[in-house]
Amino acid sequence: MTVTPAPEPIAARTLTLERILDGTPDKAFKAWTTPELLKQFFAPKPYTTPFAELDVRVGGTNKITMRSPEGEDIPNTGVYLDVVPNRRLVFTDAFDGDNWQPKSGAPFMVATLTFEDAPGGKTKYTAQVQHWSVETAQQHEQMGFHSGWGQCADQQSDLIKSL
Repeated sequence: MTVTPAPEPIAARTLTLERILDGTPDKAFKAWTTPELLKQFFAPKPYTTPFAELDVRVGGTNKITMRSPEGEDIPNTGVYLDVVPNRRLVFTDAFDGDNWQPKSGAPFMVATLTFEDAPGGKTKYTAQVQHWSVETAQQHEQMGFHSGWGQCADQQSDLIKSL
């Protein structure tokens, strides 16, 4: 008989970011689901996002490339697991392509983005990112999760204010 260890507590594997965005939930959602808008805020400056292809539906894929200031391309691929228009997006990087093929490297995260009404025509934006292990959550935090995702949320806020 093989004994499988209990999974680590989800709280220890989860990173969360909350922000109030200067625009309504429909605008915040639109920014995450429209390639030309996503390219304007997705990467923390001075990084850019030169490419974004989004098939926003359950089972649809996203292919997004960030570019470093030195010109290095950083491709990101994912699959949408849940889509509730203007309210929630859930996606993972665990799969490649349109056929739910497990990614050749280790999966990193499942992200749940929520967009809630906030006073004054604003949005309470929450990004909750769950990892497969405490170690990968810590790695993501050390990579600058809070500062990087926070800067992108601020950039998104500026963008949707103008929509």
